[in-house]
Amino acid sequence: MNILTLCWLFIIFSFGGWIAEGIRAFFTTGKFVNKGFITSPFCPIYGAGVIVLYITLSPVSDNLPLLFLFSTLLLSAIIIIIGYITTKILGFKPWDFSKMRMHIGSYITFPYALWLGVLGAVVLYAIVPVLEIFIGHIPIIVSIVVIIAISILLVLDYITTFITIIRLKKKIAKLKNCAFDENEISEEKILNIKENYNLLFTNHLMRRRLASAFPELNNMAYILEFADKLSEVKYENMLEYTTVYIDKDEEPFAFGLCFTKLFFLFVTGSFVGTILETIWALFAEGHFEIRVGMVYGPFIPVYGLGACLLTLVLYKLYKLSDTLLFIISAVIGGGFEYLCSWFQEMVFGTISWDYSGTPFNLDGRTNLMYALIWGFLGLVWVRYLYPSISKLIEKMPKRAGSIITLSLVVFMIFNTLMSVTAVWRWRDRDNGIPPASNFELYLDKHFNDEKLQMLFPNMQNVNSNE
Repeated sequence: MNILTLCWLFIIFSFGGWIAEGIRAFFTTGKFVNKGFITSPFCPIYGAGVIVLYITLSPVSDNLPLLFLFSTLLLSAIIIIIGYITTKILGFKPWDFSKMRMHIGSYITFPYALWLGVLGAVVLYAIVPVLEIFIGHIPIIVSIVVIIAISILLVLDYITTFITIIRLKKKIAKLKNCAFDENEISEEKILNIKENYNLLFTNHLMRRRLASAFPELNNMAYILEFADKLSEVKYENMLEYTTVYIDKDEEPFAFGLCFTKLFFLFVTGSFVGTILETIWALFAEGHFEIRVGMVYGPFIPVYGLGACLLTLVLYKLYKLSDTLLFIISAVIGGGFEYLCSWFQEMVFGTISWDYSGTPFNLDGRTNLMYALIWGFLGLVWVRYLYPSISKLIEKMPKRAGSIITLSLVVFMIFNTLMSVTAVWRWRDRDNGIPPASNFELYLDKHFNDEKLQMLFPNMQNVNSNE
């Protein structure tokens, strides 16, 4: 992959993106506006997006459906990440889709993501090959000189822009302090703050351009905010999950997201996982099969741990859009499934699932379809099941709940140890290693190959000689 080609593609599409943004602004506002983050005529987000697609999707550049699918995912991720980072730096969103339907954190909408997928596929399939031919005819020395010159321009432009933003944020912070330095604010003081705030965007060329490119920046709501709105929203959100108690003694059993509640969620998720796997085997694979992950009881720990992980990550964010919750759950679930498969293989030399023959799989440990299933399960869990289960757990009497918790913890620890040792001994038997102790004789008698094959029908020894 030629580095000069990559640089040229970045420059061409950054400039093309700047032109596209200018045309869009002209038709929406009736005048040309430099919508770029920097002053020079480039929108690097367009160039960066094309480079990411070019590097990652070149192997499937002839497959339009795959180009469309992965372009949609990659470009959407880039838009969300850059929008989030820019929001943290500037204090406002560079683009806002919150008023549109099916938005993801207000950074992008589902229809716009599909449109990006179409553009990405067309660019890689039809435009980039032509540009590669054109770039190949440019003398190397010309390419080097032009690329270096534009790179220096972009670096200086970024430095100048960031310095302007840093100074602007300091001035805004000073105005905020002025707004908060008294318990009551008079109308005269408010007018004075507004006047000083507006001057920030009229007496400086760079700040005028930023205000023109991002109208949301010139918004007094960022100055005269007299309460911590984020904490207020979190507090209101959490009221739907749990009640707030002033006196700690009034708190019910397993109040909040404590170890006890997480443990009950683990047990519940492990049990529900067994039911889901049994139903899946019956309807998707056409046979009845009880699938478990432990030698005692209907428990699959992967589901229980997944439920705990999704709860820890998302329980305070459950009011995000369904689309965003779905995507986050899919990423977390797919990544967690991959990690569990890798851990099982590295520690025990076995695997319980293999998706090598399925489309869009990752090392056979997970695939796109199951990631989407995790996304659906995570959305249903966080949005609907967790609040009810949490309140149900908290209704348990404290004394009885403590006894049940202790008993279950001891049982699950014992169950885990027996499951691990039984599988370990199963692997040793498979490798022809005779029992070396009375305990291993006990395992051979009570957890022989036939019984473990019934309990773990999909488990395979990756080191087996068979």
